[in-house]
Amino acid sequence: MSKRNLSIVLLLVLGAVTYFVLPTLDHDTEELPLSEPTIKVDSAQLPSYEPNMLYGMVIDSMLVIENKVKRNQNISDILVAHNVSHQDIFKLANISKSVFDVRKIGANKKYTLICQPDSVPRVNAMVYEHSPIDYVVFNLGDSITVEKKQKEVQTVEKEVSGVIESSLAITMQELGLSPQLTNDFVDVFAWQIDFFRLQKGDRFKLIYEDNLVEGESIGTGKVKSILFEHFGNDFYAFHYNQGDGLDYFDEKGNSLRKALLKYPLDFTRISSRYSGRRFHPVQKRWKAHRGTDFAAKKGTPIRAVGDAIVTEAKYGKYNGNFVKLKHNATYTTQYLHMSKIKSGIKRGVKVRQGDIIGYVGSTGLATGNHLCYRFWKNGVQIDALKVELPPSAPIAEENLEEFNTAKDEMLLRLKEIAFPAEEEVIFASIKVMS
Repeated sequence: MSKRNLSIVLLLVLGAVTYFVLPTLDHDTEELPLSEPTIKVDSAQLPSYEPNMLYGMVIDSMLVIENKVKRNQNISDILVAHNVSHQDIFKLANISKSVFDVRKIGANKKYTLICQPDSVPRVNAMVYEHSPIDYVVFNLGDSITVEKKQKEVQTVEKEVSGVIESSLAITMQELGLSPQLTNDFVDVFAWQIDFFRLQKGDRFKLIYEDNLVEGESIGTGKVKSILFEHFGNDFYAFHYNQGDGLDYFDEKGNSLRKALLKYPLDFTRISSRYSGRRFHPVQKRWKAHRGTDFAAKKGTPIRAVGDAIVTEAKYGKYNGNFVKLKHNATYTTQYLHMSKIKSGIKRGVKVRQGDIIGYVGSTGLATGNHLCYRFWKNGVQIDALKVELPPSAPIAEENLEEFNTAKDEMLLRLKEIAFPAEEEVIFASIKVMS
């Protein structure tokens, strides 16, 4: 075959391959259009953004100023000093009337200013805390508004034990417990135990509620249960509500509450007891003392020992400022030497057990601040600390099973609380129940 013919054959073969084979190869290896690579990101690994919050407001990049109200300082003084116009303050005061009276802003109360950090900081909001729980937000941003709000209150149960060295009040104080908790403790057992005649070595276990705001205690709640060992005897108290309000019962379901409170003011010191013969410190002669004197600081609140109607509320030469209450056809009580009678307490007014009716003082024939408390039964004056009152109703039959279940749980918890070591006079290990 000549070279010319060989070339022609090769060209024909190459053409056939191009026509029949290459399209197949192109189809199998077709290029896809280019695109951006896909990157999968686990959202759980991304850092989360948590804005800084204060009083429910975002304060990122804001200027926060915290202070306390000074004596004789008002809201206008505070805001003018931080570049708020008199016009806006006047508008704020008018809007606030139906929410919070700005004239009631008190000295030593905390306030917070949240400001735009401009060259001249502009107040967006002022927050005034008028109690550990309640606060008011004065908004001064795009629109002027006033809101009342509350902080979240967390209630936790705590357990504590202690040994009496001299008095319950001193023991509780040294344990870091509040005077209110001491008073509640005394009220529970007031008719079963004479707390002014405790024995050294008496001891107790206590489960109670503590109310916390931002981790700080703002006051105690209910006393849940108590074991008090007094003169070798065990006294139990368990709280239970069987439909007519919180009450306390012993381990057998008998009520510890009486119709009247035993003490007319928070637990304090008795300076003079009821007596048929006492040397009067002012008149300098021996005479009967038909009352019980409670020594207390001037201004200490005095409470009605039971529901009653006020029969007298006035000043007397010897009694000073005094209030007399008629509880029912059998019992009457009287409260003498008040520094002042509480506003609104006057003849014919109804009061409830525990209501404040006046404040401790030394008016009338008195040498120092104290309350003289007098008690009548069927028109005859008697010793208020020795009166026998009928107890409230015991646990009803239909509530007994539920009460016993709750009581058994509390008994177990009380048993698990350790008493202080015998060689220690006073000691406490407070356990918080989550």
